[in-house]
Amino acid sequence: MNRAFWNGRRVFLTGHTGFKGSWLALWLSSLGSEVTGYARAPLETQPLYDLLKLDGRITSVIGDVKDRASLETVIKDASPEIVIHMAAQPLVQLSYEDPVDTYSTNVMGTVHLLDVVRSVPSVRSTVIVTTDKCYQNNEWIWPYREADRLGGDDPYSNSKACAELVTHAFIKSYFTRDAGAAATSLIASARAGNVIGGGDWAENRLIPDVVRAKQNAEKLVLRNPHATRPWQFVLEPLRGYLALAEALSEVGTDFVGGWNFGPVEKDSQSVEWVVRRFCERFDYADGFAIDAGGFHPEKQILRLDISKAAHKLNWRPAMPLSEALRFTADWYAAHLSAEDDIETSLRQIAEYETLVGIG
Repeated sequence: MNRAFWNGRRVFLTGHTGFKGSWLALWLSSLGSEVTGYARAPLETQPLYDLLKLDGRITSVIGDVKDRASLETVIKDASPEIVIHMAAQPLVQLSYEDPVDTYSTNVMGTVHLLDVVRSVPSVRSTVIVTTDKCYQNNEWIWPYREADRLGGDDPYSNSKACAELVTHAFIKSYFTRDAGAAATSLIASARAGNVIGGGDWAENRLIPDVVRAKQNAEKLVLRNPHATRPWQFVLEPLRGYLALAEALSEVGTDFVGGWNFGPVEKDSQSVEWVVRRFCERFDYADGFAIDAGGFHPEKQILRLDISKAAHKLNWRPAMPLSEALRFTADWYAAHLSAEDDIETSLRQIAEYETLVGIG
């Protein structure tokens, strides 16, 4: 990832009002990019976008990727060089409650985005962000590779597998020389592991649940303490998305297709392991109870193989899980102490850039 590449670069970012989207919008603005964001209004329960005062740093357009006409108008007006598609319904449990919105947003939103991109000649590269849950989870110990079967037993995971299939079909149909396409963009998809970091308040997510328990002086309740996930700090996959978009623009077709971004194998840990270490750092000593009542079932084991990104993209995770938990706990502690959230976030970005050697 080259800082000079992003300085002055026109970037169109969907989902910029969400947790990961807010972090990426702040990072891109600090790199000097001209960012246009397109997303639903920030949720009251997810205030990071407002806390970071991103309206003063980027061009923000409130809209829905399900509205193709609006999406097309905004993209064409922005005339971006890079498109990063992060808008999604991102929660497994919510997908059970509202499968129609989940599929409409995650599948048709991706269709709309790609269909618009093929008519915008300024776009040089497009990254479609999906999830590690897009693979057909066989509950085995082996990490999933990009060539493994896609699937998903719950509406969220399945919708993201569908988005991957949509992306593949659009690449083959509209974005290759064989298809005789006029579109100039190269397309890739990014499948990241479970992301942690400051500023997330989503319901039924592990770290936000701990923070709420401490704020409300309540006992933490875990529904699935033995589930294993590929945990990583929020800036790790975001660096992967940027490196991938940059490689598509600067190098070309070798980077088309799907890419995993996850931690080293030893950082695929259980929910209980993560909670115990986060609580130590966050000074939450009330322990936890186990209660899966009222929740839909979730898979127990999920790991990602990141050798493709390491060998071909020269992307490797730089922050051990222990450090990711420290950064995350420190962010929330600063927030609860009424420190400036923008300064905290920019400081962590700067520290991370030093760690990975971004110059």
